[in-house]
Amino acid sequence: MNEEQQSIYNELISKYNFDVEQRNLIKTGLTYNLDISWYAKPEYDHRQMEEILSGLAYNLDISLYADPKYGWLQMREIHQGLELGLNASIYAKPEFDYKQMDQIKSGLKEKLDVSIYAKPQFTQYQMFQIKMGLKEGLNVSIYAKPEFNNLQMLNIREGLKNKLNVSWYAKPEFDWSQMSEIRRGLERNLDVSIYANPEFDSGQMIDIRLGLEDKLDVSLYARPEFNSPQMQEIRLGLKNGIDVTPYLNPSIDYEEMERIRLKLKKYK
Repeated sequence: MNEEQQSIYNELISKYNFDVEQRNLIKTGLTYNLDISWYAKPEYDHRQMEEILSGLAYNLDISLYADPKYGWLQMREIHQGLELGLNASIYAKPEFDYKQMDQIKSGLKEKLDVSIYAKPQFTQYQMFQIKMGLKEGLNVSIYAKPEFNNLQMLNIREGLKNKLNVSWYAKPEFDWSQMSEIRRGLERNLDVSIYANPEFDSGQMIDIRLGLEDKLDVSLYARPEFNSPQMQEIRLGLKNGIDVTPYLNPSIDYEEMERIRLKLKKYK
């Protein structure tokens, strides 16, 4: 550093209690004749300072992120976007955490319409599912809604990719595992209307779906009052050609149903 730079440095050091890393970054900026006034402030930790210093060195518009309200990881995402020549102003907002920023940055790199998901109410995982749908040319408006979590979005996206009628399950009242079972039924050309009902949990849906695959009379047990283990016992009885009438009662627990089924099977 020359004499003038050393004087500026000494003044800053005497005025503020900078740590070693901060001091070194101020020295570096002065040495390279950069405008250290952007970051030589006690409200920035050394990692934030480093991101601003790097932006200055690359002649970037650091005004987008040289603000203490951004953590250093957020600064890095904005910095990287600027280096790539992206419109980082789309996500240079403190309400986005750095992982959300990364998903938006990634979409911009792929020249996608990120306006569909560049919204703080979407988590990074939801953003990813919407971004993937856009890359795949899908109608993401069907699931780009905050009320769907990322796993629900994944099941709707998979259905759209397979050209299924996702209207059967693209509803917030179905959790992701229920959606998955309805989707599997549609993939197998089954009559999902029998179990596409939020009153059935995913375990019950599995037993109804398996019964449909085996062309069984699922109407005997496709009722919410039978739990999944009970449904399984009735389904196995039907599959074995047993008259399930003796245990076709929701008040009989599944263990007793199994005993009855095995006994009936033995004497069939």
